Amino acid sequence: MEKYRKKPIEIEAIRFDDENKDRVYTWASGIQKNIYHGWDENQDPVLKIPTLEGEMVCSLGDYLILEPFPTDWRKLYPCKADIFKKTYEKV
Repeated sequence: MEKYRKKPIEIEAIRFDDENKDRVYTWASGIQKNIYHGWDENQDPVLKIPTLEGEMVCSLGDYLILEPFPTDWRKLYPCKADIFKKTYEKV
C-alpha cells in the first residue's frame, strides 16, 4: 500500500449568512444557472443546488465553494462551517 497527500489548492468561497444571502444568491446563480433559493423546515433561507447525485442544500452559516475543477453539471458546492474551517485556511 502507498500513501498519498491531498495537493493543496486555492479555492474561492463565500459564507452564506443572513446579511449577504441576496448577494450570494446573485453571485451563485450567475455561475450555475440551475441554483434556486428556498426555505428549510424552520423557514430559514437556503440555496438548493441540483447535482447528478441529488440536491445539495446550502444553509445559513454554510460556505458556498466555487469548484476548483468544475464540470458542466457542478460549478458550486456547499460546505458546513466547521468542516470548512478544518479544511481551509485563508490565503
